[in-house]
Amino acid sequence: MEGKKQPHTPPPHAVSRLKAAAPAPAPEAAEDVSYLPASDGDVPTAGTESAAGLDPAAAAGDGLCRPLGPTPSQSRFQVDLVAEGSGRAAAETPSKPAKDGAGKGSEEAKGRFRVNFVDPSAGDESSGEPGGGSEGGNVSFQNGGDTVLSEGSLHSGGGGGSGGHHHYYYDTHTNTYYLRTFGHNTMDAVPRIDHYRHTAADLGEKLIRPSLAELHDELDKEPFEDGYANGEEGTPTGEAVATYTAESKGVVKFGWIKGVLVRCMLNIWGVMLFIRLSWIVGQAGIALSVLVIMMATVVTTITGLSTSAIATNGFVRGGGAYYLISRSLGPEFGGAIGLIFAFANAVAVAMYVVGFAETVVELLKDNGVLMVDETNDIRIIGAITVVMLLGISIAGMEWEAKAQIILLVILLLAIADFIIGTFIPLESKKPKGFFGYKVEIFTENFGPDFRDEETFFSVFAIFFPAATGILAGANISGDLADPQLAIPKGTLLAIVITTVVYIGIAVSVGACVVRDATWSLNDTIFELTNCTTAACKLKYDFSSCQKTKCPYGLMNNFQVMSMVSGFSPLISAGIFSATLSSALASLVSAPKIFQALCKDNIYPGFLMFAKGYGKNNEPLRGYLLTFLIALGFILIAELNVIAPIISNFFLASYALINFSVFHASLAKSPGWRPAFKYYNMWVSLVGAILCCIVMFVINWWAALLTYVIVLGLYIYVTYKKPDVNWGSSTQALTYLNTLQHAVRLSGVEDHVKNFRPQCLVMTGTPSSRPALLHLVHAFTKNVGLMICGHIRMGPRRQAMKELTADQAKYQRWLIKNKMKAFYAPVHAEDLRDGAQYLMQAAGLGRMKPNTLVVGFKKDWQQADMNDVETYINLFHDAFDIQYGVVVIRLKEGLDISHLQVQEELLSSQEKSPVSKDVVVHVDYSKKTETDSSKHFPPPSEKPVHKDEEEDGKTPTQPLLKKESKGKSAPLNLADQRLLDASSQFQSKQGKNTIDVWWLFDDGGLTLLIPYLLTTKKKWKDCKIRVFIGGKINRIDHDRRAMATLLSKFRIAFSDIMVLGDINTKPKKENIAAFEEMVEPFRLHEDDKEQDISDKMKEDEPWRITDNELELYKTKTNRQIRLNELLKEHSSTANLIVMSLPVARKSAVSSALYMAWLEVLSKDLPPVLLVRGNHQSVLTFYS
Repeated sequence: MEGKKQPHTPPPHAVSRLKAAAPAPAPEAAEDVSYLPASDGDVPTAGTESAAGLDPAAAAGDGLCRPLGPTPSQSRFQVDLVAEGSGRAAAETPSKPAKDGAGKGSEEAKGRFRVNFVDPSAGDESSGEPGGGSEGGNVSFQNGGDTVLSEGSLHSGGGGGSGGHHHYYYDTHTNTYYLRTFGHNTMDAVPRIDHYRHTAADLGEKLIRPSLAELHDELDKEPFEDGYANGEEGTPTGEAVATYTAESKGVVKFGWIKGVLVRCMLNIWGVMLFIRLSWIVGQAGIALSVLVIMMATVVTTITGLSTSAIATNGFVRGGGAYYLISRSLGPEFGGAIGLIFAFANAVAVAMYVVGFAETVVELLKDNGVLMVDETNDIRIIGAITVVMLLGISIAGMEWEAKAQIILLVILLLAIADFIIGTFIPLESKKPKGFFGYKVEIFTENFGPDFRDEETFFSVFAIFFPAATGILAGANISGDLADPQLAIPKGTLLAIVITTVVYIGIAVSVGACVVRDATWSLNDTIFELTNCTTAACKLKYDFSSCQKTKCPYGLMNNFQVMSMVSGFSPLISAGIFSATLSSALASLVSAPKIFQALCKDNIYPGFLMFAKGYGKNNEPLRGYLLTFLIALGFILIAELNVIAPIISNFFLASYALINFSVFHASLAKSPGWRPAFKYYNMWVSLVGAILCCIVMFVINWWAALLTYVIVLGLYIYVTYKKPDVNWGSSTQALTYLNTLQHAVRLSGVEDHVKNFRPQCLVMTGTPSSRPALLHLVHAFTKNVGLMICGHIRMGPRRQAMKELTADQAKYQRWLIKNKMKAFYAPVHAEDLRDGAQYLMQAAGLGRMKPNTLVVGFKKDWQQADMNDVETYINLFHDAFDIQYGVVVIRLKEGLDISHLQVQEELLSSQEKSPVSKDVVVHVDYSKKTETDSSKHFPPPSEKPVHKDEEEDGKTPTQPLLKKESKGKSAPLNLADQRLLDASSQFQSKQGKNTIDVWWLFDDGGLTLLIPYLLTTKKKWKDCKIRVFIGGKINRIDHDRRAMATLLSKFRIAFSDIMVLGDINTKPKKENIAAFEEMVEPFRLHEDDKEQDISDKMKEDEPWRITDNELELYKTKTNRQIRLNELLKEHSSTANLIVMSLPVARKSAVSSALYMAWLEVLSKDLPPVLLVRGNHQSVLTFYS
């Protein structure tokens, strides 16, 4: 075969297509293909075209081997086995099947496997037109999934004149490479980027790899029913992809220079450079000025490094600082900082515009052309300016970027103008203190000369806001072509360039200009006198400035740079450029950040600002809001108070960015893998602390106000609990701390003082037995572990599929209903096996259940007695594993799942007649109160989740509405009582009693549970009454002994009653009622032949023998008598907690034991039958 092309048409058996199940497949769809045996994960081969229902031409697709198949909405992917030489592969190197050694036929060895993903953004015409070629929208992945086209082409949607579907190909067997590698054809997908995208990926459509079920399940069954794998309802719809593709064609994206470097440089080079830097040099001297600049640079550099680390740890979307912080620390910190950061940027627009307006007004004043007065002129010019800036912003990012470039050119010319001017010392400027570069001036200005109560830190506070523009590029992260490259490169380079310029200008101005000058030619001296200043050495005497304030010099004139420059109007233009560029950057940043915040719906009231317009998704509403905020502050014209608050808002965001890096590194999350490696967690922590210190240095009250605002917003967002999951480092650190503490706890031996009831509660679906859930939660909340066990029985395959979905859904339900509990589903053949699995495997380390809690099996007399046998065996198994057992009985019952179904059916009918609104969890068997969703509904009655539950969100309170709105069928009396009883433990219990019948010493669990209940808010008014058994002639002694024991246990009680008549024979009518109850379950072996009775006992081990009934007659009478005493003494109690009688294994039948429990607890208030594992859980030792 070497060197020969394969025939164009593949052999009949060389084409196979596996169609994944559609959301609602036709009944015959599953039988489209006739399969031959194949190994797990292998591609099944069809017998013939006729068997597959395909003719060769249709099977082959077109000349390019593109199948004519359904879109992803109909079928997720298609698998085609094609001849090696067919179509596009005809010109490729032939295969060498002889070398494969795969043990497969030569025809299969020649084949290669191709998975075709259909691009739903294309039209509905046939994809089989040869005119499409391999160009246009087709993306071919070959040789290990390498991308032939660029990343951007995945979503461009361009090319290919045909209107057919675009297929994304990847070949797993190009030139038999994978055939040699794997030895057989496989539908396993090779690694590629599209499998790891989010649903709404910006760089292309998410593709879904074959699920484990598709590789692993039997071929004659549908691999999945919902069309999705791994719980990802993720492929975008055709409409969404088409919309995105159409809108993405004209999107403007910036590189690192235009998008980040230019913006950061413009923002950092503010008015400070031209107006205040010379004054700072005059006050602090050259040395300390450089130190001030370097200290600010240290803070910004550390923040820049931290920003780079976060920005390179995954794809960055729009939102700048908010996005970086929220995705790292979670929505609480992100939501707090996002709001104040957006507000700070909005007010910063006003600050920069007012700075511009003040400069213009100064020029007007110098020329005597004021319009009204200084203040109103500032307002008028500021308002006009901000309207013009709004116009540039709304025109689009492209126009705004062009404006920034023009402003940068002007700014650079102004800086160059100053540098050139320092080398041209004109005689006319010497009286103003400018002499050119002189060693004498440099030496004199090297040290500090603080005046007017200024200090080093006050000077630092004035300078530092000039360094706070480093996030200008990151703030438009959504408009960057490659944020991961642009943000680190542009931000750090901008810091370096601006720092060098700041230091250079500080040194230059300090070496050229003296601190004080009079601008008087009369101060020229020709002979040196006592004067020792640098000016004197240069033949100027400015000593008069020590007595009166002079108008010129570094200390007195803010326009030193204009005076030094070669062409002073260019410096004014530089000031205009610096202010306007910073204002423009802030005007763009604020809406972008606010839009990202609103999209995440952290603050629902702001959702209207999430809407974007145009190809760039411009936040026009955000622009308008920012404009109004800025205009308001411009008209107030009192920015001296607000300025330090704004600086502190910026610093708070810097502090959190630094802390985010430290926190993520500390959490050791495997997902923290920044591509930028030049960061250190401890350096970031130091950066965060420095930012907090600088906040106080700038203004202590503004710092406190910032902390209060951030804390308030944090508390608000925490309280609101936004329904987002971003995989934050907070989650990672919580996991790490939990893991570390769990491991540490496992090394500590149990101690009786630290005993906690850790309950495995057999609730089934948690919402179906609310009374059971709430009562156990009352004594385990913040005390012990509570696990809601749910045993699923029925078809294993369907159960396995639903377990994962149930896990997320019901855990969410517990959290929303404020239940501090875990949901643990398990699949088992029967209830007993499932309970054994849970009792042995549930929990972690020391956090393992030690008490089994079940509901009483109310319908046991009508149920299948094999189920009763299983139920009683739960108790035996629990005792075998050293568990305590608690049985909870309400006379009305516990299970309300049938009422929930009625309620949900009615509500769904009110909403829509469509059947999709039918709710889940119909208990079709209704065999047992403890059955954990024991039987699946028949296939024809498959439950469908409600719409709001499809994403794991379940309605919270209440479990059932007693008064449903609209039309509803009235509940019968029994159901109404059941419904009322199910919520009785959710309300305050009032001043009543908890009666504890502590008849047998089980280690103290019977006493500990009621004590824990009385520590809770709803039960705190209840008093504990203790009932014990005793002899009539020792009642006082027994009462004193119990009172002494309870006082040593430090358990408060209201009364102790000693029951001396426990062993009195019960009433005859009660005995007769008991005998009548057990009659259907008796064996009556004395009336049968020996072999017949033995056979019956073997087949029905639950039956009560005559011998057994006689042997345990005394114990039976005790249960009947205890029920009489309970009705006499505790019929008004809120709760009865009583020792659970124990039945010896293989000696007491299940029916007799159930009869004991029935007669003991019937017709009473809520009863807890408790039996500890006979190890002490109470102690009076310290």
